[in-house]
Amino acid sequence: MKIIVDAFGGDHSPSEIIKGAVLALQTAQDFSVVLAGKEDVIKKELNALQSEPSRIEILDAPEVITNDDQPTEAVRKKRASSIVAGLRRLADDEQATAFVSAGSTGAVLTAATILIRRIPGIIRPALAPVLPTVKGGHVMLVDCGANADCKPVNLHQFAYMGSAYAKAVLGIPKPKIGLLSNGTEDKKGNELNKEVFPLLKEDTTLTFAGNIEAREILSGDYDVVVADGFSGNIALKACEGTALSMFSLIKEGIMQGGLRAKLGYLLLKPVFRGVKKVMDYNDNGGAVLLGLSKVVVKSHGSSKAKSIAASVLQAKELAEKGVVNTIAAYLTKKES
Repeated sequence: MKIIVDAFGGDHSPSEIIKGAVLALQTAQDFSVVLAGKEDVIKKELNALQSEPSRIEILDAPEVITNDDQPTEAVRKKRASSIVAGLRRLADDEQATAFVSAGSTGAVLTAATILIRRIPGIIRPALAPVLPTVKGGHVMLVDCGANADCKPVNLHQFAYMGSAYAKAVLGIPKPKIGLLSNGTEDKKGNELNKEVFPLLKEDTTLTFAGNIEAREILSGDYDVVVADGFSGNIALKACEGTALSMFSLIKEGIMQGGLRAKLGYLLLKPVFRGVKKVMDYNDNGGAVLLGLSKVVVKSHGSSKAKSIAASVLQAKELAEKGVVNTIAAYLTKKES
């Protein structure tokens, strides 16, 4: 099994990306890594690390797509970039099962949609991160940014792609699905929500729990949350921003609270450490682009080695557990 890693995508590339790939190789066996990017730079970085040369291949890709580039134009013009060359290798190499990148989200989505075949029957792929919940479990948010404008059929497909993932990877026999809305009542939501609600409710192959509000996403009461990419992206960023703001406020309060606050912090330090561990996205890998014939994982742009390693191991697990085949089988069952 080969996993292709975009070595020049993300805020901390290439050093942290390459370190993360090597860390993943040190953590698990039975797979190899193809590092896509500037060959001379990658070789220099690898020489400084304790890596296994036999399990690492370099795909020379001298061009780099940045977040300042217009995604569609960059994918068309920068064909020798680490993103495009890496995804093209994924499409052409039968032994390559997955691609991981912390680079431009727009470029990864555009290139993957163009170069990697969709699962037959899937209209639009969806970007789906697996988020930690307050109960210590996980919830998948589908979609979080790949499709700003959706039709009811798209959200319906998002629901069963998320359900298939939860069954295959998270081991949940009947994943509980919520539809992101502005209220929990059946009639709440915009026109899109009102149209997709009966589709989900009447689909006996899904365990649909109804509308949910954004504050319930991380509650642990749901396994899959379905949304259009516009609403899902806002909800995801709001969750991230709220968590960062709360930790910042707590830290500021401790620093300004004097001796009593600092003593209280020392007593509660194990609790804070536990909360941080549960909610740390670095341990959960990246967002999966569901609906393609091969695995594509988009890591957070600020990912460092630990998070990249988690994304690589996540991609390996998805390939091993046959998520693509599970979604395809689900579609075949529905259409038969």
